[in-house]
Amino acid sequence: MSEKHKHFETAVIHEGYDSKDMLGSLSAPLFQTSTYSFESAEQGERRFAGEEEGYIYSRLGNPTVTVLEERIAALENGERGLAFASGMAAVSAVLIALTKANDHVLCSSGLYGCTFGLLTMMKEKYNISHDLSAMHSKEAIRSLIRPETTCIYVETPINPTMKLIDLKMVAEVAKEYDIPVVVDNTFSSPYLQRPLDLGCDVVLHSATKYIGGHGDVVAGLAVGKKDFMDSVAMTTQKDIGGVIAPFDAWLLIRGLKTLPVRLDRHCDNAEKVFEKLRNHPKVANVYYPNDESHPDFAIRQKQMKRGGGVISFDIEGTRQDAQKLLNNLGFLKIAVSLGDTETLIEHPATMTHAVIPEESREKMGITDQLIRLSVGLEAWEDIWSDLEQALNKV
Repeated sequence: MSEKHKHFETAVIHEGYDSKDMLGSLSAPLFQTSTYSFESAEQGERRFAGEEEGYIYSRLGNPTVTVLEERIAALENGERGLAFASGMAAVSAVLIALTKANDHVLCSSGLYGCTFGLLTMMKEKYNISHDLSAMHSKEAIRSLIRPETTCIYVETPINPTMKLIDLKMVAEVAKEYDIPVVVDNTFSSPYLQRPLDLGCDVVLHSATKYIGGHGDVVAGLAVGKKDFMDSVAMTTQKDIGGVIAPFDAWLLIRGLKTLPVRLDRHCDNAEKVFEKLRNHPKVANVYYPNDESHPDFAIRQKQMKRGGGVISFDIEGTRQDAQKLLNNLGFLKIAVSLGDTETLIEHPATMTHAVIPEESREKMGITDQLIRLSVGLEAWEDIWSDLEQALNKV
């Protein structure tokens, strides 16, 4: 983050773009082009040889996308950012770049369903194995590291159980073995948590969520050191091709500008709804990082600015009772994303994490009674009123 933009709230609006470079346009222009012309055949040769800076083809780079990539790199305090067509395109590009056949990946004990699916496919096709760990201590991490371990992959907060991993501790162990640490930072965004500052190596986002913030774009982001991100750009991003469209990048640039304002409201609302949920007789357990009785609350205080906008809770009852709760909601939407202006609610065991075998799901803490709530920007009183009337019908 440049010195003149050292405050986050300024950087989300200004980093990576100077209107003087674009005819004074206050908004970053949308370069809706697939390719770029060269002034001469020799210039084209130099650009393809990497001897001259400049755009060639929008799968390899686009001016609108560049603004987004430079901005997210600044916000995460990284050297280079890359933008992708989805969060999973970012996850797969980074994990494939860090592994080869017969390697091993050590993962946090909970994973997004599609990340788990990707790792399962990598095991089946390339014998790239993985282990899940609660990562509650350095000894627990060391015990699962093998000679063939090439990556430690962490979600925190973990989707959807809201467990936290001490990133500084993980990074300290990883450095003992010279293993890179990759962190999915989707639930926090760089406004609440910056893994690179804690010693981790690569940070990932499903930018569909808080970074976009309006439920109108699917995209992913990755940030890390320049040498590694350059290698990803020229291999698993370029050749697999999961690149972002210029218009989607433009939407994310716009969404980022209000990220701090939105997240503060998400957190304010979540804190109030959490207090109501924990006192309702139909709710067995509530999982929210800002809860002082949360087992990982000390980690939250150490590495997260606030608790975020996602709450998970167990209801008293069965899967059918959980579904009945969802079906009795009024204006709250049954949907599997998060971070939108609207409050969204889902049933992880049968939706986002359905791909994970039941035995593995239950070990992760994803039971049939678990519900995930992404608290939106509506009046918190209205959010709670709708939840309460639905809970009372269970």
